[in-house]
Amino acid sequence: MPAWICATCGVQHAVSARAPDRCAICDDERQYVGAGGQQWTTTAELVDTYHLVIREEEPDLFGIGVEPSIAIGQRALLVRTASGNVLWDCVPLLDDAARVRLAELGGISAICLSHPHFYGAYVDFAEAFGARVFIPRADAMWIRRPSEHVELFDDEAEPVPGLTLARIGGHFDGAAVLHWPAGCEGRGALLTGDAVQVVPDRGWVSFMWSYPNLIPLDEHTVKDIARRVGQFGFDRVYGGWWGRVIVDHGAAAIRRSADRYVERLRGNRPPSLPTDG
Repeated sequence: MPAWICATCGVQHAVSARAPDRCAICDDERQYVGAGGQQWTTTAELVDTYHLVIREEEPDLFGIGVEPSIAIGQRALLVRTASGNVLWDCVPLLDDAARVRLAELGGISAICLSHPHFYGAYVDFAEAFGARVFIPRADAMWIRRPSEHVELFDDEAEPVPGLTLARIGGHFDGAAVLHWPAGCEGRGALLTGDAVQVVPDRGWVSFMWSYPNLIPLDEHTVKDIARRVGQFGFDRVYGGWWGRVIVDHGAAAIRRSADRYVERLRGNRPPSLPTDG
């Protein structure tokens, strides 16, 4: 029996003889059901059309994405450490070629997930490599495919020595980030998914309750996210998609982005741009 995958969000559901009636993640106001209605697929169907690509982002950090793009289109990240490798976020598919390449890179000791939209096929990855899966207790209700590999945590966890997984809330109550102190040549990197969204103007980030439906967060929550993130030292920020990276001064970018967001919530407009003539 297959583990059904929602075609809109790409999250794998529990093994069953027939597809579920609904995807609870897409029924939630932060996501959506596509115009064609709820649709499902399986790993067996996906491997005929899609494949994984693995690219080095910087030393000991590899991006993992699906081509052509599928569902939300995120890419995951593999952090390599001497104490074991950590997969940050997940994608909807694990194919044979990627399984071999990930094994060559040292396998996966732990899987850490920023929020339910990026759960993907985490059970397939966990079973392939015997990995522990860390999910915030605050988001336990969103688990679509239960597994003995899943371990719930409250505010912080250490998936392998030296890396910190921290709940920051906002987009989901359990929305989390991963702090990698050795990243960015020892200046530190923060992996955020879209719990903290790196925007196309890559000196800034943003924060939302719902990105596709454009529902903002409140002032208190944005300030709390900035406070929780501010406990870590880092220079680089990796968002949830290829190219969404703040290369340097990432901590300052998050602080000023939170300040800008709050000012706009309060109705304070920035100075007008000068006009010609």
